Amino acid sequence: MKYFLAIIIIFSIFINPVNVFAEELILAGGCFWCLEHDLESLKGINFVQSGYSGGDLQNPTYENHQGHQEVVLVDYDPQLVTLPEIFRLYLRNIDPLDAKGQFCDRGDSYRPVIFFKDEIEKSDATNAIVSASSELRVPLEKISVELKSKGQFWLAEEYHQDFAERNELKYKFYRYSCGRDQRLDKLWGDNARSTNLWTE
Repeated sequence: MKYFLAIIIIFSIFINPVNVFAEELILAGGCFWCLEHDLESLKGINFVQSGYSGGDLQNPTYENHQGHQEVVLVDYDPQLVTLPEIFRLYLRNIDPLDAKGQFCDRGDSYRPVIFFKDEIEKSDATNAIVSASSELRVPLEKISVELKSKGQFWLAEEYHQDFAERNELKYKFYRYSCGRDQRLDKLWGDNARSTNLWTE
């Protein structure tokens, strides 16, 4: 029996190695369309899905997700990308100084939150926040990204998935009119959000 199981495992690795080694991370940072689009640019990210998390409401929807944040589920290969790299890109694509929303989206649904599953993720997230504080030259207490224990992820409606790709003009208009990139460039500087800038 154990030989049969070994064969199954080896076969699974050969056929679909991504599923074998994949890890998941849940992040909130304003509009999930934007965060999904920005994080998918990083090598080692298998896919990103939009959804809801952080609250108690069962089966939340876009019309009613009270208590939840708009979040993304990041499926990544830890052999190709590290948590610090993901956190670094995440923080540079949000406004970590804004606790009341993100850009033109206001309210609890849009607060920046890192949902950690264990002490390793919590420690890496904390270190990333400290680095962001230093880079932005603001006191650590000004960084308004909440660290919260990971709960259930609820997948958002199908029309929200890959919204930037499927609705390019509407997405670009929303992103520009919301002032997202203008604020990010003011915070981090032009090109500071490039996925190539991983080494300090």
